Amino acid sequence: MTGTHHIEAEPGDFAELVLMPGDPLRAKALATGHLDEVRQINSVRNMLGFTGKWRGRPVSIMGSGMGMPSIGIYAHELFDHYGVQRIVRVGTCGGLLGDMQLGDIVLATAASTDSNMNRQMFSGWDLAAAADHDMLSKVHTAARQARMNVRTGEVFSTDYFYHPDPEFIERVTSMGILALDMESAILFALARRHARRAMTVLTVTDVIPRGEHASAAQRQAAFGDVISMLLDALLEDADV
Repeated sequence: MTGTHHIEAEPGDFAELVLMPGDPLRAKALATGHLDEVRQINSVRNMLGFTGKWRGRPVSIMGSGMGMPSIGIYAHELFDHYGVQRIVRVGTCGGLLGDMQLGDIVLATAASTDSNMNRQMFSGWDLAAAADHDMLSKVHTAARQARMNVRTGEVFSTDYFYHPDPEFIERVTSMGILALDMESAILFALARRHARRAMTVLTVTDVIPRGEHASAAQRQAAFGDVISMLLDALLEDADV
């Protein structure tokens, strides 16, 4: 089998850097909108994946699905089978600070979680699930230079989109958590397990304290200028 159970790509089809939005249709939009010489390399279960070039450098963009079990499958196979070196989750989040605005950027330094997946991986211990510092530093510098509204700090990766605990939001906000997502904690853990590198770049599409929500169209177009900034920052020193 040249591919995996979930990815049909051939060895060498993926670049060393893979961007992973949750929505496979967003992966297609980002690839066709930003990369040259784009070719589709995966369609299994409609989890679309593409490889193209950014300023002459190879880049892959592939959907991850929603939640830690889903991104956990794809990140493992990319690291383990395809030799991918860096994965960047490019997703949306619910912002927890009252002064946040729709469209703000959150760079996750680390991800707490209510999931048990990382404990299972780490023999019942609590893993400090953190982003790669070098990648994070480069993107933070580039975002500030581009005058983007960027926040850097801890996020919380939850298994629940509709959380059953009525005190959940108050509890995570009291701990200084910037935003909620559903994937970062397991991505950071898998990067650690495979001795690879990962980070998360999130766009605020919900400001939870004010009950503000982006439209479906706004969510689909959430990463216009961010992708250009991100790729320039992470591929500056890469070999063509």
